[in-house]
Amino acid sequence: MATGKACVLVETNKLETWDVPIPDPETGGALVRVVAGGVCGSDVHILTGEAGIMPFPIILGHEGVGQIEKLGPGVETDYAGVPVKRGDLVYWAPIALCHRCHSCTVLEETPCENSQFFEHAEKPNWGSYADFAWLPNGLAFFRVPDHASVDAVIALGCALPTALRGFDRCGPVRMGETVVVQGAGPVGLAAILAASVSGAREIVAIDMHEKRLDVARAMGATATVSLRNSIEQRRSQIYDVCGPHGPNVVVEAAGVLQAFPEGVDLTGNHGRYIVLGLWGAIGEQAISPRDTTLKNLTIAGATFPKPKHYHAALQLAVRCQDEKPLADLVTHRFGIADAQKALDATARGEVVKAIIDPEIT
Repeated sequence: MATGKACVLVETNKLETWDVPIPDPETGGALVRVVAGGVCGSDVHILTGEAGIMPFPIILGHEGVGQIEKLGPGVETDYAGVPVKRGDLVYWAPIALCHRCHSCTVLEETPCENSQFFEHAEKPNWGSYADFAWLPNGLAFFRVPDHASVDAVIALGCALPTALRGFDRCGPVRMGETVVVQGAGPVGLAAILAASVSGAREIVAIDMHEKRLDVARAMGATATVSLRNSIEQRRSQIYDVCGPHGPNVVVEAAGVLQAFPEGVDLTGNHGRYIVLGLWGAIGEQAISPRDTTLKNLTIAGATFPKPKHYHAALQLAVRCQDEKPLADLVTHRFGIADAQKALDATARGEVVKAIIDPEIT
């Protein structure tokens, strides 16, 4: 059987490059040649063990765009009914749903109780830090339009579906509303993009890195606030922009514990506070239940986007690729063998978005 290269996390903080077999796709599945594997902040937490114990060894990468190498028996379309063939580019969700558990069938929600985020590296695998991804039956993939930029699609890999999932959970941004986004990494930038196209009147981005705040403005933020300012200064600046009643929506996309109580405080009366992301900060922060009731706040957490959110994210990225500098968010590229460098650069905040490009040797 033919083999391909893959970046394997064999234990916490230990990566190896393996030659792994390339099996034929199963019925209902697809074999994809990876074109771009997105490096997500979650991958850093997985590498360091902050995300919990993994079923080692695993192939890293849960964001991917690739070219169909072979379709499994019975596959003629993507998961939105669009015809697909060998050579087409696809963008896929990282989790296959079972459609036989309480979450899938009764709640119609994710996460699926029987799904796997990772498979053992020696088994057929959909990790995207690899030459090939084996997409099992039930793992949704969507055809990337011919005119789409791969970089624009992968730039907000799982961040844009996560942001859309958050607005789905807590209510969409309505025309004329004001939005504050804590953190201008990929998840925060995705929330800014989604709020911008929804017609938000003001979008305020908070971050400590000026370069990220510049990117936030390019993505649609109407104002920026430096995290280097005091908490009192930040609140004053935000209310100057949003008005005396405060923001309608605040999005926590920083993954920092201290952001939570500040976000609750910033949210205006009858507002919504959305906490995004899978590997947010672990720990506790004190907030006053009385403050949440007196302000009639809605607070929602959101992660594990549904397939529909990946489909919507793809459509939004393609629609906005000429209006917003989406492709420019991809600032660094690494080969499979240099995945450690990609993760280190991501952890240090040196990149906006890094990708693994299997063509780089």
